[in-house]
Amino acid sequence: MKPVKVGVLGLGTVGGGTVNLLERNRDEITRRAGRPIDVVRAAARHPDRPRTCSTENIQLDYDAFALVDDPEIEIVVELIGGETLAKELILRALDNGKHVVTANKALIALHGNEIFARARDNGVTVGFEAAVAGGIPIIKAVREGLVGNRIEWLAGIINGTSNFILTEMLYAGRAFGDVLAEAQRLGYAEADPTFDVEGIDAAHKLTILASIAFGIPLQFDKVFTEGIGQISTDDVAYAQELGFRIKHLGICRREGDGIALRVHPTLLPERQLLASVDGVMNAVMVNADPLGPTLYYGAGAGAEPTASAVVADLVDVVREFTLEPENRVPYLAFQAHSLSDEPAVGMASVETAYYLRVEAQDEAGVLAEITGILSHLGISIEAVIQKQPAAGAETVPVIMLTHRVREALMDRACGEIEAMEAIHGGITRIRVETLT
Repeated sequence: MKPVKVGVLGLGTVGGGTVNLLERNRDEITRRAGRPIDVVRAAARHPDRPRTCSTENIQLDYDAFALVDDPEIEIVVELIGGETLAKELILRALDNGKHVVTANKALIALHGNEIFARARDNGVTVGFEAAVAGGIPIIKAVREGLVGNRIEWLAGIINGTSNFILTEMLYAGRAFGDVLAEAQRLGYAEADPTFDVEGIDAAHKLTILASIAFGIPLQFDKVFTEGIGQISTDDVAYAQELGFRIKHLGICRREGDGIALRVHPTLLPERQLLASVDGVMNAVMVNADPLGPTLYYGAGAGAEPTASAVVADLVDVVREFTLEPENRVPYLAFQAHSLSDEPAVGMASVETAYYLRVEAQDEAGVLAEITGILSHLGISIEAVIQKQPAAGAETVPVIMLTHRVREALMDRACGEIEAMEAIHGGITRIRVETLT
């Protein structure tokens, strides 16, 4: 059997892991793919640096464009990240008639519509399982395993850094800033952690999952995104007292005539399966008709988990070599001409329950005024916690859990409460989901 020749753009952590996995499980992978898969060329910014994999049989240099132009290369694996150069290289590879495998979630979320169209025009395919949730085969599960189902909603912990921070805040009672610094020391968070803690990384992944789940075009700009920087250890403790845990979730759900796409901190009941996902682990729950809820759990990052997904895509591409393009699995689960024009629903129309925390003047009538504002707007309260003031303090924390209400109405209520003279500072507001 003639081996399939692969070129890898970027031979860092994931690239090295991919080469190692292809070599370690070579016989098994060959049996599954039908042909051996050999990495014969790689491009790296610093080709002379030590590598985590053997490069004995790999032509290694810095010329990425020469690699994608190499007529011997049949599949290009893009692992350099970023948007500009990666996009240029992938489009050139596709125009050269080469199949592409990528782990680049930002590139797919922002430019996937263009990339997939170019691939279709050239009769080649693009694999991107590694772009979402590391080694968890969530794209294949939704795109193929649930092909007979209508997806109702999907929710997931899809960023390990933010989940690690919230887990440490829960179990160790440590402040956000302290845990973030440790996450950076451990390599879980970048020097600039904005993409992780502000939810941008999760929004990239949710964009991809929503498209596959609902058959809509990729539309990152429609994802509501909120980070975890405002979450305090007090909020984590109060949520636990109420029987909840705080998780940074990506959620896409059918809402009326459209699809709501949102990433934000969320209170989940402690009994909820997603609530027990701790540390840097990822998990995605999908609710579908007729199957009902299913949960996919595993390592969301790292050399070997991500390499597992990259190799899975390589095997799929090799299996599809003999298929006509129209018979291949559609990139976004639905045939390109059948993508839906269902609109993305704005947050103002989304309905959830809410956790509210305010610092109120310690005097009679304040709680009654707050509840009066909520009652006037038709917002009912499920639970209230009013703590005793600390020694010498003039304010007291008031924590409330509401029933479900539209976001627009809650915006109005928060504005009126924050305008009260007895309220100090803003309201901490966290959405509550039961995922039923």
